[in-house]
Amino acid sequence: MLDRFPEAEKPVEIIPSKKLAGRAAALYVAPADDFQTRPVDELRLGFDGISGDFHAGPTRRSGGREPWYPRGTEMRNERQISIVAADELGIVAERMELAEIKPEWIGANLVIEDVPHLSMLPAGTLLFFKGGVTLKVDAQNGPCRFAGRSIAENAGMADIEAGALLFPKAAKRLRGVVAWVERPGIVRAGEEISVRVPEQWIYQV
Repeated sequence: MLDRFPEAEKPVEIIPSKKLAGRAAALYVAPADDFQTRPVDELRLGFDGISGDFHAGPTRRSGGREPWYPRGTEMRNERQISIVAADELGIVAERMELAEIKPEWIGANLVIEDVPHLSMLPAGTLLFFKGGVTLKVDAQNGPCRFAGRSIAENAGMADIEAGALLFPKAAKRLRGVVAWVERPGIVRAGEEISVRVPEQWIYQV
């Protein structure tokens, strides 16, 4: 019977779902006209994202990350929230020979602590905040030269262009993730987070 459905014979590795615990270590908001963020004590989240934030809105315009659309195509905004981890930024800073990389330099909205390998959280991961907010991870955030230039300028690097080009290499798989608001509310600094990583499966091809 299986020979009639040969694809069913291919081995599939199932990775079970799991739960992790983290904490909202720091919160940031970007002015409506600027990429860089500034620290705040709380984030007011609606279905459009963070109220007044640079990346807020139900839709956005496609760019280099969506080569399957003409640039500027209106599409759903699944990049409402930028999430990073301090330990991963520390690794990137070391690779770039910098003392630090501040989250606000790269437009981060949320720094999460105690979640290992944050940037490797898969799509569909749910972040349940103790106050009631839920965020859903869309994808890993790919590092770009735009953020690299911001780092180079803020860190006072001698060669701004070289710094901009170095960041995408140094931050590969360490740039954090982007997420969208599944359940709105208010997130406060220091708030506990329950992280639900969904079941995953890997096809052997």
